[in-house]
This record gives sequence, C-alpha cells and structure tokens, in this order.
Amino acid sequence: MNNLRIRVLGPVGAEHAGAPLHLSKARHRELLAILVAARGRTVSTQRLVDDLWEDTPAGAVGAVRTFIGELRRILEPGRPPRTPPAVLLTTGGGYALHLPADDVDLWRVERSLQGAAKLGLEARERALTAALDEWHGSPFEEFSTRPWATAERARLAELRAATGEKLASARLALGRPQDVLALLDAHLGEHPWREEGWRLLALALYRSARQADALALLSRARSTLRDDLGLDPGTRLAELEQRILRQDPALDLVPDDGASLLARTVAAAGRTGKRAQLEGVAQLLPVLAVSGSVQLAAEQRTAAIAAAEQFGDPDLAARVIGGFEVPGSWTRSDDPVQSAAVVAAAVRTLKALPPPTSDRMRARLLATIAMESRGSADRMPEAAEAERIARELKDSALLCFALSARYQQTFATTGLAGAREAIGAEIIALAVDAELPTFEIQGRLIRMQALCALDDLDAASREADQIDALAARFDRQLATVFTGWFRWTFLLGPPPPAGDEMPGFRTGLLKLAELTAAVRNGAELPDGDFGPYEPWVRPLLLARAGRLVAARAALDILPEPPLDLLFEVSWSLIGLAADKCSHPAMARRARSALLPAAEERAAGSGVVDLGPIRLLLDDLAGFSRGRISSRSD
Repeated sequence: MNNLRIRVLGPVGAEHAGAPLHLSKARHRELLAILVAARGRTVSTQRLVDDLWEDTPAGAVGAVRTFIGELRRILEPGRPPRTPPAVLLTTGGGYALHLPADDVDLWRVERSLQGAAKLGLEARERALTAALDEWHGSPFEEFSTRPWATAERARLAELRAATGEKLASARLALGRPQDVLALLDAHLGEHPWREEGWRLLALALYRSARQADALALLSRARSTLRDDLGLDPGTRLAELEQRILRQDPALDLVPDDGASLLARTVAAAGRTGKRAQLEGVAQLLPVLAVSGSVQLAAEQRTAAIAAAEQFGDPDLAARVIGGFEVPGSWTRSDDPVQSAAVVAAAVRTLKALPPPTSDRMRARLLATIAMESRGSADRMPEAAEAERIARELKDSALLCFALSARYQQTFATTGLAGAREAIGAEIIALAVDAELPTFEIQGRLIRMQALCALDDLDAASREADQIDALAARFDRQLATVFTGWFRWTFLLGPPPPAGDEMPGFRTGLLKLAELTAAVRNGAELPDGDFGPYEPWVRPLLLARAGRLVAARAALDILPEPPLDLLFEVSWSLIGLAADKCSHPAMARRARSALLPAAEERAAGSGVVDLGPIRLLLDDLAGFSRGRISSRSD
C-alpha cells in the first residue's frame, strides 16, 4: 500500500503515512502541482522550464533537475540511496507522477465524479458529497497568476460548481430540501450567474414549506442576473415561479424514492395550516425510523419540526418534536448538525411553553434533548428529570424513552458498563410488560453491548438470539446489524452486514475493528480509512511503524475522545501508543481514564474489542511511578 497522499484542491501539500511532508520551497510545490495537473502524463523538461520561468535563466534545465531530485527525496523519505524512484519517474525526456488515483485528491475526485452518474440515487449523493468534501480551498491557489494554472483553475471551478448543483439535485430527489439550503446559499455567493443554482435553491425553499421565501429568491435572481450581471434570465426560472404561484403538486414529487407522499404532506401542512396533517406525519416518522429508513425519517423530521415552528404554537411544536420516541443504540449522532438543530428547537419550545403545560410533554422534550445530545454534551440532568416525571406518571412508554435518553448520557467516565446493563434490563422488563417491541429490542441491545464489556459473552449471545427473533417478528432489520457484528467480533461468525443506513457503521468502523483484532492477535496493524476514529488510531500506527517522534507529536495534539460506546477503546488506543512511543504524560492520562474500567473489556460497543483493560493498565503502571522508557527513533 502506498502511504503517500498529495493535495492540490486547496494549498498544495503532501503527507506520508499521515505525517505532513516538508515542501518548504515554492518551486517544489509548483513542480508537484504541474505534474498533478498532467494526470500521470509525461511533462517534458522544456515545458517545465517554460512553466516555471517567464524569462528563462541560464542553467534552467539543470535547476529543474535539481528540483526534481529534491522533490523525489521529499516524496519518498524512506527510499534507500541509489535505488530508482517509484513515484516521480523520468520518462521520455521528461517526468511523470506514478501514483494510484486514490492517492491524489484531484484524480480521486475526477474518477469519483465520472462514475457517480451510473450510481443509484443514494450512492450518487454519497459520492458527490465525498467529492465536494475534498475541496479545502481554491485549487493551485498559490499559483493562480501562473499561465499554466489559468485554464486548469477555470475548469476545476466549473467542475466544483456543477458538482454542487448535481448534489443539490440528488438531495432534492431524496426528499432532503433542508440539506440543500446551506449548500446552495454558499454556492450562489460564489457563482451568482449560475441560473441552475438559483432554480434549485428556490425549489428547496418551496419543498421546505417556505413558498414566500422561494418567490422572493426568484425575484432576487432576476435582479442579480439582469441588473448586476447584465444577463438575460432563462425561461426555467420564470416557469418555476409560475408553478410555485399555483402550487403545482408536481413540484412536491420525489420520484426517486418512496417518500413523495410524506414529503408532500409535510410541505402542504406547512403551507395550508392543516395541523392535524402535520401531527399525522410526525406520528409516521418513528415507524419509518425503526423500520430501517433512518436517514429519510431524520430528514423528514427536520422538515416537520421546521413546519411546526412556523405556526408559532409551542404546544404543536412540542407534540411534533417530542413525538419522535425512537430509541438510540449507537451513541454517536449520525448527523451532529441535524441533532443540534433538533436540540435547539426543543430548548426553544420548552422556554416558550405556557405555564399549564403537561408534565408528560415536558418529559418528552427533556428526553429528546438528552437523546439528541449524545456524544456531544452533558445532558444528564434533562434525562434524569424526564425519568423522574415518567416514574411519577407510571407511564411505561415514556419511562422507556427517558431511560433510553439516560443511557445515551451514561458515558461521563469509563467503566460504566454495569450501570448500562441495569438500564437495559429495566427497559426490557418495562417493554415486555407494556408490549413495546421497539424498546424491548433496544433494551436487549444495551444489555448485549454492556455484557461484552463485562466479559459475559454467553449472556450477550443469548441476548443476540432474542434480538434476532424480535427483529424477524416485528420487521426491525437494523437490529440485526448489531448482532451480526457481535457474532463476527466475538464468536468468529461470518462477515458483518454493511449497515449502510447508519453512518456510524458505514464509515471507518470496519477498519477500526480489523485494527483492534490485529492488536489483540499481535499481528501487523492494517492502515486505511478510519473515518471519525482516525485521530485516536493514527498515533498507534505511527508508533508501531517506528516513527516515535511523529507518534509523540500526534499524541501532543490529540483531542479528548468522544463520550460514547468506543470511549474505552479510544483511551486504550491512546495508552498503547503512549506506551510504545514512551510518552509519559499521555500514558498517565490514559491509565487514569481507564482505571474505572479495570475489570472490564474495551468492548462496550459490542462490535469492537481490544480485550481486557487490566492488561494495558499493568503495562502503563510503570509510567505512574515515573518510569522512563529507553525507546527512541
């Protein structure tokens, strides 16, 4: 596997095995940019001379060869002396980069966009999102005035703009107009002459139950195009305006998925004031979520909340926000921005509710705040208050929801698997008695996860069997993703299901599980895309590769791990890295963080396992007594 990564979609840079390479000379950066722009084709020495200098100095060819030699040493820091280069090759009277497309951000984006049109709608949306995320500024920005870069920068600006519009179109087709608003607002700030951007943004506003805003935007589009830019607006903007004015039902259609009726109902309720329709839609959303359409339910929930708040009726908003009594078994939000918006709406609604508000409504809002703040904020007081109210009311369903919210907040320290096991057991008992299968499944998932941390795999396996039976009976197939991963990790079962509907499983988790398995087995550690888990994995990979200085530097800037199901795993990875590269301060911090979990396994997620924590604590004990390792680079 090649450990080199090159970036040109923003400041020109490179890294090797996760560590930045020192491209201190502008000529090095410009040479690299020119070679990237050639996309693997040979660039002649004479063309490099012409591109690098306006007035060719004496000895320019020799200077190019010197720069090439220096750049080769930078890009391949581990290449032994007098061995041929593998990355920057001499070919046919010039030079070329020899790298896989995935190792250069520009090449990676272009390949992804070429294939995106052939993908299904959801996969296309993910590919387009990933492509846009690659941009970290203006391509080749440092060399914007150089003749060789002018046409390339113009082409890439057009490519980025078109990609943004294609992404907006895909999200509209998926019934996600709220996600289009921020995307296109910034897009039009950079590209006000692009009619398609104006059209898509107006359509997104309309589908977000903001008809007046959509019409105002179209008026601004005409003014901007005609008065500011001297362009004649096309017919598509005028046609869309007329269709919005007559509320053409076809505008609400979402032909590429099965949610068009739901999307139309939410939008219609926001425009016509049919509160009963809106509350009916809100009642459908939990059914969508627990049946597997997690992303769709979340998107439509955001639209429903926005529509409810437009009425200016806190009671209605509270019913819509608090009616989403869907338990969560993964302790990291799939969409932190969306979760933060729900929390903000719930907080606003709580403050706006009039004095005679029912305790049940308050408890639902409080539990929602705690649930949606998982992994990001301490909301245990809200969860505890919701639980207190539910117990006083003797409302089993509400108590299950409140306990589920408390579970999401039970990660203030490591070593709380026993507390979570007790929460899971109580949810199971309540749910069985009240015939609440969704909460029974969640309670058993919580127990299964906690029992893995408590090293009782037989009991965890029995819970997994019960979960699978309930999932089959009540069509809750997402639950089997958790049990499939459990069996793969702990029982040597078949490869786990993808879990693509849940970003927590889709991005980085498989690589993390493979790495932790290698740690347990004393095998070579695999590298790859660890997604959100990257910061806590990289120091260990650097240390195991013998790059101890880089590992210590990575530990110096490491953020605190999220308070979630992988809390013990994250601290264990930190402790292993600190021990390997001899970082006493971080070793002591890791030991202190892990001490409450001394009798547990780093396995509380039920999907990733780093083994008994006591073993690592023993290794780290020497640091607490001031041991200084003799290891060095």
